[in-house]
Amino acid sequence: MIMAYIRERLSWILLFVFLQLMLLFIAAVDAQIPFLPILYIVFLSTLFFLVFLFVRYNRETKFYKSLQAWDDTYDLVAISDPERPFETIAMDVLSLQTERFKKESSIRLMEMQGEKDELLSWIHEVKTPLTTMQLMIERMEDETLKAQLQYEWLRIHLLLDQQLHQKRIPFIQNDLLIEASALEPIIFQEIRGLKTWCMQKGIGFDVSLQAAEVLSDAKWLGFIIRQLLTNAVKYSSASDIHIESDLVADHVRLIIRDAGRGIDPKDMPRIFDKGFTSTTSHQDSAATGMGLYLTKKVAEALMIRIQVESKPGIGTTFTLIFPKRNDFVSITGM
Repeated sequence: MIMAYIRERLSWILLFVFLQLMLLFIAAVDAQIPFLPILYIVFLSTLFFLVFLFVRYNRETKFYKSLQAWDDTYDLVAISDPERPFETIAMDVLSLQTERFKKESSIRLMEMQGEKDELLSWIHEVKTPLTTMQLMIERMEDETLKAQLQYEWLRIHLLLDQQLHQKRIPFIQNDLLIEASALEPIIFQEIRGLKTWCMQKGIGFDVSLQAAEVLSDAKWLGFIIRQLLTNAVKYSSASDIHIESDLVADHVRLIIRDAGRGIDPKDMPRIFDKGFTSTTSHQDSAATGMGLYLTKKVAEALMIRIQVESKPGIGTTFTLIFPKRNDFVSITGM
């Protein structure tokens, strides 16, 4: 801020220096003017000028220091009251821009909320014929056609579920219920949802839960597990998916390990990016690139850390590391 102030007042400082040098020059070339008294006057003037600069610096930069330290909450109370005309002009313009931004943000938020409500209503309406379709598929006698239709029905169901949760994520903080949740019923519910797909691909599950409970939101945790299991089933064939839980350093870990095609090392840094699909299987039109992106977003809201290990052709391991109870104080006030 000091250098900025000097650059701002540089023309005034140079003018003062020029005037002092001019006095010394005149005293030096004019024999009738005593040089030492002029030099003494220049010295005193410079001293008073430096004190003046110091005092003015503290007064004139008070407003701008508060402006520089202002955060992005758009609360103008944190900014010092303007004391000079130019500061008043800057504050008035800033206030107008802030109010306009707040108004536009409120309008956009209302529009987004309306679009979300319309889409959620549409998704719920679509689920009714989907349920009817499922009952019709279950009555079919042609097992081959039945299995194919069940798979396509499941794909539609999972895509709708993804879209549903994607629209809810921006408002997830209003929907969280953090409590001790049993892992087994959540995991087995998600396994049952993928049963027909797993049977078609010859995939089984090996579940071993040493830690039975986690502190989390059961509904959103189920969504995370659903996305990870869906990926594991999608990229595996005729192998078991291992699900384990343990307790390490007071943190519960949930480990989901498959023996699928794995992830290319060059793709690892990008697997949680929105819309990213594998660079090695671009012909896979079934991949949307949204599953792991949404998983990461929900995990961040639940304060769950995700670790990934994978080797191409061997398989992938996702590890969910749950927070301790006191870690939730910041979001729940527990």
